[in-house]
Amino acid sequence: MTVRFDAIIIGTGQAGPALAARLSDSGMKVAIIERKLFGGTCVNTGCVPTKTLVASAYAAHLARRAAEYGVAIAGAVNVDMKRVKARKDEISGHFNKGVENWMQGLAHGTIYRGHARFESPRTVRVNGELLEADKIFINAGGRALVPPMPGLDQVPYLTNSTMMGVDFLPEHLIIIGGSYIGLEFGQMYRRFGSNVTIVEKGPRLIAREDEDISKAIQEILEREGILLRLNAECMTAHKEGDRIAVGLDCADASRQVVGSHLLLAVGRVPNTGDLGLDKAGVETDKSGYIKVDDQLRTNVPGIWALGDCNGKGAFTHTSYNDFEIVAANLLDHNRRRVSDRIMTYALFIDPPLGRAGMTEAQVKASGRKALVATRPMTRVARAVEKGETQGFMKVIVDAETKGILGAAILGVTGDEVIHTLLDVMYAKAPYTIVSRAMHIHPTVSELLPTLLQGLQPLA
Repeated sequence: MTVRFDAIIIGTGQAGPALAARLSDSGMKVAIIERKLFGGTCVNTGCVPTKTLVASAYAAHLARRAAEYGVAIAGAVNVDMKRVKARKDEISGHFNKGVENWMQGLAHGTIYRGHARFESPRTVRVNGELLEADKIFINAGGRALVPPMPGLDQVPYLTNSTMMGVDFLPEHLIIIGGSYIGLEFGQMYRRFGSNVTIVEKGPRLIAREDEDISKAIQEILEREGILLRLNAECMTAHKEGDRIAVGLDCADASRQVVGSHLLLAVGRVPNTGDLGLDKAGVETDKSGYIKVDDQLRTNVPGIWALGDCNGKGAFTHTSYNDFEIVAANLLDHNRRRVSDRIMTYALFIDPPLGRAGMTEAQVKASGRKALVATRPMTRVARAVEKGETQGFMKVIVDAETKGILGAAILGVTGDEVIHTLLDVMYAKAPYTIVSRAMHIHPTVSELLPTLLQGLQPLA
C-alpha cells in the first residue's frame, strides 16, 4: 500500500523543518523523515554543542587571566569536564527537542522515524512503508570524513560527532586537520587543560584564507601552547603501548607525534550514498554531492536538494538560506537564486574570524583594480579595554565601482562586526556609506569608517 503526500522531506537539518512548516501552513500534506536526531548536525554535533563548549573553554581561559584585570582567584582554575558536557548536553538537547516538538505540532505533517530510500522519482520507502509525492526535498546533511590513512584501522579515533560524548580531559589530544573544525577543538581542549598537537598536511593552516590570516591564527594558537606540525604530507597511525602515534613523514619514521587521543578533522562528506538516488535518477558529483541548479532543483523534476548534501555552502546559514530560496520560488512566486548570496562564514576560535566575500588572493586572481585597508586590533580602543587585542581587520574595495569586494575581521567580536560590511555588500552600495557613517564609541564597529578612510592600492 502506498501512502500519498503532497511533499516528502528527507532529513531535519536547518532547511527541512522550516520548509516543512511553510508547506504545512500552505495546506500541503507533508511527510517528514528523520532517521536519527532532529535538528541535524548544527543542533546535535555542530554549531550548538561546539559553541557551548567554546563558551566553557573561554570562561576557563578568562579565569586564568583574572589577575590581568585586577581580579584575584584563590587556587588553581580547574575544569570539571563532566559538568561541561552536562551543560552542553542540556543546551543541545533543548534545541533538539524544540525541533522535534515543532514538527510534531504541524497541522498537516506526519513524522516517520527511519531511513529513507528512493524507489522511483516519486516514491520513497521508509520502515517498509512506501510514500509517494510529486515534490521531494532532500536535506540529508553530511558527516565527518574518515581518510584512507595507513594504520587508522588499528587505532581508536574520534570525530566531531563522537567528541560530543567525551566527558573527560584527554592528556594529549592529537588533531589531524588544520582547518575550522580542528582549530576550534584544538583551542577549546587546550583551554580545558589538554596538551594539543594539530597536524596539517599543508604548509599553513586554513589554506582557503589569505596568508596573513593563516599566519595570525597560527600565532594566536601557538601563544596558547598549541603545537603545530605542518607539511605532514604522508601520515600514518599506529599504537605505541596504550598511546597513539601519528607518523608525519613516510620517509622518516622518527618524525612523529605521540598522544593519548586522536581526533580526525579533515573534512566532511555528504550523506547521499545510501539514499537510493540511482533509483530516482538523481545525479551527484564525484564526491557524492547532489547536483542542483541555481534554485536548488536536481536534474529530476520535482526533487530538490538542500543543505550540506548539495555542496553549495556546508554551513547552517547556507542551509537555512536554501530553505528560503526554495520557499520563495515555490510558494511566494519570488525568484531567488543561490548565486544571489555572498559567501560569508566565521571561524569560532578566540578571537573569532568573520569573513565575507572574496579573499585578497581571489581579488588579485580576478585581475581587477582594487584598494585595501588593514588595521591591527591593538589600535581598536574597545579591544584594548577588554584586554583582547589579537588579530586585525582587512577590507578590499573595487577601485572603480567603490563596492566592497571582501573583508576579514580577525579579532574580538569579528564574527558580529562583519555583518556591517556584509549588508552594505548586499545593498551594492559604495564603501563610502560606511566610511562616512557615525558609529557608537567605544565599539569595535566604530573603527570600520576609520579603516575605510585609509584605503590604499592593492599591490
